[in-house]
Amino acid sequence: MIKAIAIDDEPLALQVIDAFCKKSGMVTLQKGFTTPKEGLQFCLQSPPELLFLDIHMPDLSGLELIKNIPSKVAVVFTTAFDRYALDGYNLNAIDYLLKPFSYDRFMQSLQKVKVYVGGVMLPDPFLFIRADYSQIKVNINDIEYIEGLDDYVKIHIQGAKTIVARYTLKYFTEHLPPERFLRIHRSYIIPVKRITQIKTKTVFLGAVELPVGSSYESQLNILKRAIQLNP
Repeated sequence: MIKAIAIDDEPLALQVIDAFCKKSGMVTLQKGFTTPKEGLQFCLQSPPELLFLDIHMPDLSGLELIKNIPSKVAVVFTTAFDRYALDGYNLNAIDYLLKPFSYDRFMQSLQKVKVYVGGVMLPDPFLFIRADYSQIKVNINDIEYIEGLDDYVKIHIQGAKTIVARYTLKYFTEHLPPERFLRIHRSYIIPVKRITQIKTKTVFLGAVELPVGSSYESQLNILKRAIQLNP
């Protein structure tokens, strides 16, 4: 079980998180705090594995608070304000839940947390990809995007030859940092840092134009609004 705490100045929001944690069977919510400074003190004394953190709070905002907690704590922002989404990505939060969020959306977030807490995240920014009868070392910072082709993927890499290998996109969603890569389509995973423009159902990575699948629109729309509000 993942040990978690929640910090939110709205008691009802804490009740929802507690109920969802219990229903998931994956998370034990140790405590909930309506006062951010008390929550921060608890984090410093007994760091949890996971922190559900509201952003817009009196006295101390979640964006200020996250800068003071131990880096090993996985943070999921929970807020009613989508204008903070870009800040959340920049602070390496695992996910960004826009209130009111559903249980299904909550579980999607927990799957990302499970990967992070479970130690699947790489200690350095590299993946070893099996292709052409060898293991190819790929710096994830150089990945331009990943394209799914049935039982194969094409890994487009800056300044290097595209790698074609027998993998699924699911493998990369489980092994790439979820705060740095987004799946935007059943056939595409992209690095957030390479997004240069977002239009309706389309993302641009420089000169590369990629479609956005209907089931992946919600998270991208949050990021889109954040970019518009934080030029």
